[in-house]
Amino acid sequence: MKTVGIIAGNGRFPVLSLEEARRQGFRVVVCGIEKEAEVSLEQAADAFEWVKIGQLRKLRNFFLREQTSQVLMAGKIEKVRLFQENVSPDFDMVKMLAKTRDFKDDSLLGAVASYLQEEGIELMDSTIFLRACMPGSGVLGRCKPSRETLEDIDFGFRMAKAVAGLDIGQTVAVKKKAVLAVEAIEGTDLAIRRAAQLGRDHCVVVKVAKPNQDMRFDVPAVGLKTLDELIQAKAAAFAFEAGKTLFMDLDQVIEKADRHKIPFVGYQATEKS
Repeated sequence: MKTVGIIAGNGRFPVLSLEEARRQGFRVVVCGIEKEAEVSLEQAADAFEWVKIGQLRKLRNFFLREQTSQVLMAGKIEKVRLFQENVSPDFDMVKMLAKTRDFKDDSLLGAVASYLQEEGIELMDSTIFLRACMPGSGVLGRCKPSRETLEDIDFGFRMAKAVAGLDIGQTVAVKKKAVLAVEAIEGTDLAIRRAAQLGRDHCVVVKVAKPNQDMRFDVPAVGLKTLDELIQAKAAAFAFEAGKTLFMDLDQVIEKADRHKIPFVGYQATEKS
């Protein structure tokens, strides 16, 4: 039986990836990031190891010990922990950081990918087991956006792409073609909350992939937690980049979005955009 590894951050992404990989006949070993990964993964995996942020050598040793040469990253690791908590990088991490030009997501995650590659561990496309969870263009569910909302979606998409191209964040909230909030290190959910505080209700939230999205990491993802924030914000709509956004529990998300009358719209990039 072939083995695949998962570096597990937070949310449902690692759980769903493990379940689908197992369904396809893989043995699944998981390295869970402390204070991020779901505790349930410890029992669900064929082999499991907890690591702290910065313990690159321990992570590498686990996968080599489990004879795992293909690994995927699933689930976000809150980068803000690097600044708020006592992270103790090991020697391998210190060396990696010394070669990193900045602390942008792509720089850090790309450096981790290079480190693993040098150790004989290939970092795979993180969506490889969940391609069916990446909807195409058009409206999901029964709730349709108004013409004004569609105009805000078009505007927000262009703004979000510009921000994503700078590797700042992948989400913006807009209202009447004005940007209310831009996602940065705090993440999508807190950006939505901030938009609601500044613009009250009926903001439009748009989430995109980076212009040159590396599918091995930091793929835009949406789940019930984000939907709950949209409901609390009384958002007018949520738009996502078609074919490049991963939905956790898609059917549940759309059913609940319909009940709360929040349109979910897959937006296809065009030359104009």
